[in-house]
Amino acid sequence: MNTSILLLIVGMAVVTYIPRMLPLTLLEGKELPEFLQSVLRNIPYAVLGALIFPGILLIREGDIWFGLVGAAAAFTLAIAGANVMVVVIGSILLLSLYHLMI
Repeated sequence: MNTSILLLIVGMAVVTYIPRMLPLTLLEGKELPEFLQSVLRNIPYAVLGALIFPGILLIREGDIWFGLVGAAAAFTLAIAGANVMVVVIGSILLLSLYHLMI
C-alpha cells in the first residue's frame, strides 16, 4: 500500500475520531442545560429533513408531482401516528399506483 494512502486513511480516522471523543471526555459527568438538551434532541429530525427535502423536489426527471405525492403520503401517515414501516410501505404503494395512472 502506498504511504500517502495510508497517511490519508490515518488522517481521516483522526479527524473523524476527535469530534466524537471530545464531547464524551469534556462533558463527562456534567448536566447540560435543559434548553441545550432540547436543541440536541431535535438535531436528528432537522438533519433528516435537510437530507430528504431536496430528494422530494429532484425525484424523477420532469415530474415534481411524483416526489410531492410521495411526501404527502408519508407526512399524512406519519401525522396519523403510523409505524415507520407503514409509512414507507404506504408511500411506496401510493407511488406505485400513481406511476400506473400516469
